[in-house]
Amino acid sequence: MQDTEVAIGPVTLGNRLPIALIAGPCQMESRAHALETASALKEIAGRLGFGLIYKSSYDKANRTSAKAARGIGLDKALEVFAEIRESLGLPVLTDVHDAAQCAPVAEAVDVLQIPAFLCRQTDLLLAAAATGRAVNIKKGQFLAPWDMKNAAAKVTGAGNPRVMLTERGASFGYNTLVSDMRALPIMARDTGLPIVFDATHSVQQPGGQGTTSGGQREFVETLARAAVAVGVAAVFIETHEDPDNAPSDGPNMVPLKEFEALVGRLQQIDRLVKGWG
Repeated sequence: MQDTEVAIGPVTLGNRLPIALIAGPCQMESRAHALETASALKEIAGRLGFGLIYKSSYDKANRTSAKAARGIGLDKALEVFAEIRESLGLPVLTDVHDAAQCAPVAEAVDVLQIPAFLCRQTDLLLAAAATGRAVNIKKGQFLAPWDMKNAAAKVTGAGNPRVMLTERGASFGYNTLVSDMRALPIMARDTGLPIVFDATHSVQQPGGQGTTSGGQREFVETLARAAVAVGVAAVFIETHEDPDNAPSDGPNMVPLKEFEALVGRLQQIDRLVKGWG
């Protein structure tokens, strides 16, 4: 199937184009923190010359424990997302968990992300499609890569061709995920859509710390390098200035001080594989 490209503001995603980055903290903690992180990432993107989509979640609805922090909530977050778009000129991505959230969220962001556990929820996919915004569907940890063409078809069949698919690992025994790099070309072959590799959630250990998830951030670069060598449109990397004290997904987030060097190394691989630059 012929590759398609998806334009998101100033960023264009395509499997044969230079890699873009989807990056930001796992959870929106405050307006100040979001703007500070987005500004730092924009500066890095400017220095290295890659397309950047800012990512953060207003509500972490899928937490290990009911006591875990979930975020600042929909209303407050949408104001911050809109400010990031307007003041920094960055396209923004966030998760939606319910069909009713899609329309209001779409007013403030550029990409609606369908969480992996919800990737088969037809009403959610159709509501996201109806907004006209780009839709990033994360592959469920329980799905084979060839099954994702059906999830994608729910959105494209509803008249929205602006879809990308994200690989984030498959369940492997208990509290463990494994990344099968064959999934990347399979999803690209079956759908022609831009493929994203989620390097930080792929090293997550779901529920691995009892009441929270664990992670092995030391393997983020290993998997990201492999995915870029295979060929992807974008790499998804959550980052935080102090991951060990972040409210969610700290064990698998990349320290912000290490982000620029990591992306630079990924760009070298991408340049070699795709022959750009």
